[in-house]
Amino acid sequence: MDKKWTIAIDAMGGDNAPYSVIAGLDIVYDYLVKNNISLLLFGDANVLAPYLAKYPRLNNISSVIQADEVVQGDDKPSKIIRRGRNTSMWMAIEAVRNKQADAVVSGGNTGCLMGISKLLISMIEGIRRPAITTLLPNSANYTAMLDLGANAECDEHNIVQFAVMGSMYVKILLGKERPRVGILNIGSEAGKGLDYLTKAEEIIAEKKEHLPFDYYGFVEGDDIMQDKVDVIATDGFSGNIALKSIEGAAKFIKNDLKKVFTKSILSIIGYMFMRSSVKKFKSKIDPRKYNGAVLLGLNGVVVKSHGGTDAFGFSNAVLYASKMLVNNFIPKIEKEIEKIK
Repeated sequence: MDKKWTIAIDAMGGDNAPYSVIAGLDIVYDYLVKNNISLLLFGDANVLAPYLAKYPRLNNISSVIQADEVVQGDDKPSKIIRRGRNTSMWMAIEAVRNKQADAVVSGGNTGCLMGISKLLISMIEGIRRPAITTLLPNSANYTAMLDLGANAECDEHNIVQFAVMGSMYVKILLGKERPRVGILNIGSEAGKGLDYLTKAEEIIAEKKEHLPFDYYGFVEGDDIMQDKVDVIATDGFSGNIALKSIEGAAKFIKNDLKKVFTKSILSIIGYMFMRSSVKKFKSKIDPRKYNGAVLLGLNGVVVKSHGGTDAFGFSNAVLYASKMLVNNFIPKIEKEIEKIK
């Protein structure tokens, strides 16, 4: 019989929960059933009942675990760690720690999710630090970038491990057999930038025969959205700034385009001729398609869904977690890390 998996769902986490959570799970129901994945839904049973009644087939693969409290958006991780053990988020993560579940997905408070996960779930043996990653659209497909904020400071060994984890992540989610990996730097020339970046290159060159990727070299900020690499490894400080800059630019373009196309009758007419192309562009950069930041390096799959996403966005976060389980992500990481110790 095929292996069975369980995903713990923080059903109360997120701005649009629990509707977006339950409706999102229904979107991926067929995939979950096909791959023997069941669900533990953590939340207030009375609140969840009407939503589950609307999507009754979820009851075939789900169990509701009563959680009396919810982590709020403005809660501090320190507060929840001290007094949040009855929250849906804590209980969902604890289920992974206790081997009742193999993965957890939450759209709740990012800081609390990361803090509780690092507290309760052990690291994969050999991994020094966890890293936050997500997929970003590029000119051809997607690029994974990590770390996006879990570690403000890193050394060369962290960068190499991020490269390994990111390459396996891309291999599973995007089907890239030999992902191209680059290291984010202030220039593409060899020897440029901080010492630990140069040292990371030296380690990669020394161990290249044992690495599951092809090393491209240093990449700059304007390469992130290009189809030069499949994975970008960086420290959390630089990665978070780069991510927020991209998000800000995307919002600016979206808002400015809206103003341009509604400025006059002529611009509205022009939009009518361009509508098909504009829709394709909007679909390509739709953040719901790559919703789901993954905390890599932990001995359990932890996926953070954007708190403001809708059902479609949440479904993709669950799909990420599911694919990582079905493709044995953690055992594969353990194998690859062992090669470069």
